[in-house]
Amino acid sequence: MLLGFDEYQVQSRLLAETLDMPCQIIQTHRFPDGENKLTLPAELPEHVIFCRSLDDPNGKLLELLLAAKTARKLGAKVITLIAPYLCYMRQDKAFHPGEVVSQTIVGQFLADIFDNVVTVDPHLHRIERLQQAVPANQAITLSATSLMADFLRGRFDNPVLLGPDSEAQQWVSAVAKPNQWEYGVCKKIRRGDRDVEISLPDIDLSGRKIVLVDDVASSGQTLAVASHKCLSNKAQSVDVLVTHALLSNVAKQNLLKAGVGNIWSTNSVSHESNMIPLHDLLKDAVLSLS
Repeated sequence: MLLGFDEYQVQSRLLAETLDMPCQIIQTHRFPDGENKLTLPAELPEHVIFCRSLDDPNGKLLELLLAAKTARKLGAKVITLIAPYLCYMRQDKAFHPGEVVSQTIVGQFLADIFDNVVTVDPHLHRIERLQQAVPANQAITLSATSLMADFLRGRFDNPVLLGPDSEAQQWVSAVAKPNQWEYGVCKKIRRGDRDVEISLPDIDLSGRKIVLVDDVASSGQTLAVASHKCLSNKAQSVDVLVTHALLSNVAKQNLLKAGVGNIWSTNSVSHESNMIPLHDLLKDAVLSLS
């Protein structure tokens, strides 16, 4: 059985349908004091799959703890978490004394309550495998880059793909190579959360259609600066394609003001930019667990 939550029920039901599996949405009641009461089905099969992306994570993590512990009491022997967007993976190192390294703490928290964790394009900058951060029995990393390459192939003949910073190298290269498209990576100097400088790679962008490719868009500041730079270098157009769209409406408007034509994303996080469904990709991972 697949268990979903209200804010992610469209993706949960689609995945369950693809798997030919029953899907139930966990009932949530919020009390006036801010506490939540969750209600699961009274009886559960031996393998239960929770499907929930972990954007806006703090309340969701506590609800997953409550729900997973209850699922064990209701008969579940194996519990799997499908979290297409996995939170707190960026904070993987203490750069200053006293800083919390949340990647390993949250990873261990998830491994303690779930037997298996499945995610898509997690931000693993300083480690090679998800299991180093999430030591569950099985910690599976999937990539949406082939789906993203297919999506762009139907819209462009010969664009230039750019990663907005060095950390985007793995995504932009993986999306570009199946189509044998030219790609490059910008250099970024970050002076604050919303203050960045960008230098473009040595590629002639004049008259070219540009697609900025990254794993996550949140504040959108880096993408906005990169877009402005591309257009200043006579690019014909700039679009944005990301796996995880964490953009607020203000961030979206800032991208549009910077000259971005289209913002596209997978449906890992519910957002109006969603264009690429992940259910078939996730299905294969779930079947590999059984």
